[in-house]
Amino acid sequence: MNNLRINHLVVWICIILMHVFGFLWYGPLFGQKWMALVELDQATMQQESMNIGLWILNTVAIIAPIYLLAWLFTKLNVTSGIRGAVIAFLITFCFHHLSVMNANMFAGEPYGLAWITGGYSLTWLTVSGFILGTWTKENK
Repeated sequence: MNNLRINHLVVWICIILMHVFGFLWYGPLFGQKWMALVELDQATMQQESMNIGLWILNTVAIIAPIYLLAWLFTKLNVTSGIRGAVIAFLITFCFHHLSVMNANMFAGEPYGLAWITGGYSLTWLTVSGFILGTWTKENK
């Protein structure tokens, strides 16, 4: 019988960690390469960072998948970090990353761009899957 429920504290820990991870991914790790591939410069990026709509969408785009994973994990009775990471990886790779790669190829975008943008989602959702699978909460 399934006794798991969403651990909201852990979901919000993941949300905060994934915002930090995004700053690292699109900052020191791949920021310069990503800006070159999308033809943006630092001045444009700083100007765009003032757009509150981008930050709202960014936050929703992080909250929704993490909550969906948390809900799905309760239904699948995921109680280990490895199982959570594998499920999150497979879902993200199949439903997001391959679609990003396909769309980028048809749009004539550089191949590396799909690996940076898709790789970001693939990585943070896999890490979130591990965290969610590790810190489960059972009904009493």
